Amino acid sequence: MKKIYLVAGARPNFMKIAPVVRALQTRKCLEFKIIHTGQHYDREMNDVFFEELGIPQPDVFMAAGGGTHAQQTARIMMAFEEFCEADPPDAVLVVGDVNSTLACSIVAKKLHIPVAHVEAGLRSGDITMPEEVNRIVTDSISDWFFVTEPSGIDHLKREGKPDSAIHYVGHVMIDNLLYQLEKLEDHDISSLETSPFKAKLAINGSRYGVVTLHRPSNVDNVEMITRLCGALREIAVELPLIFPVHPRTRGNLEKFGIELGPNITLLGPQAYMPFLNLWKDAAVVLTDSGGLQEETTALGVPCVTLRDNTERPITVEEGSNVLAGTDPVRIIGEVRKILHGEGKRSQRPHLWDGKAAERIVDVLVREVSQA
Repeated sequence: MKKIYLVAGARPNFMKIAPVVRALQTRKCLEFKIIHTGQHYDREMNDVFFEELGIPQPDVFMAAGGGTHAQQTARIMMAFEEFCEADPPDAVLVVGDVNSTLACSIVAKKLHIPVAHVEAGLRSGDITMPEEVNRIVTDSISDWFFVTEPSGIDHLKREGKPDSAIHYVGHVMIDNLLYQLEKLEDHDISSLETSPFKAKLAINGSRYGVVTLHRPSNVDNVEMITRLCGALREIAVELPLIFPVHPRTRGNLEKFGIELGPNITLLGPQAYMPFLNLWKDAAVVLTDSGGLQEETTALGVPCVTLRDNTERPITVEEGSNVLAGTDPVRIIGEVRKILHGEGKRSQRPHLWDGKAAERIVDVLVREVSQA
């Protein structure tokens, strides 16, 4: 039986490969190994995490994380090369746009191993983003491209990729979202860390918003983070906000002496299920996250993105996302539109139906058998 390696480097990557793993387990058509590069060490990534995803623990853990982008990428490349030479696969599947995606793609390609890229073709147009560099380089050497939205097809064709290699399959993150949402419905949500905060607001009859903020361009500059937090404080006068704070962001809030006021509840970073339990019922989500733009679109939750660009334009063109930039006046205005019932109408994009992984496996079985 042909063998494929599924590469992940951080918690969100495992959420993207999980539907593919489940589809492979069901089909039993390809042998697979889950490779954890160790790009990010997450103490919450325990047995329960993989059980929630419905997948086994990684077969390999490389512990190659830490350091600068170059140091991290180099360590991942060396570790992955050694592993591939000792036990060569017939193909390597990478997801998203993290350093592990780039590193393992390069290694596989130089060893003449075909590369499949899930979430191929996404472009923000901002080459200062490390993720944009990773996307462009990975797509430049991949063999099969699994695309989430039409803009990805357009970018890949413009970059000279053959139609036969581009596969519009939908989105594995939405597969995982719908899978987890179904599990959440059968879960005792009172045990989730976010439930008491939702319950308190419900007693007061309040709607609430959810905030995530972590991009260096937003949180590392004192003027920028001060400006954004000023907008959040003003919004919180009308709408209580719950803010699971990324460690990078919390450190900068403390360093710059920024107070968010009594109407913004700060939490620690959240596991997937507690966070889903929180944002799925929010009146609005304010974020600079790429993935959350997509997930809110899938469930029709209004989203205001605190960035000047997005590599996921379908969330704006069809979905519930508004690209507000970082101007406080625009951010506050967009939130007020939503609260007054004047927000945009949205729909779930084509093929975001929970079956993307099945389509990916169909292609992999055909292509890997011929490779």
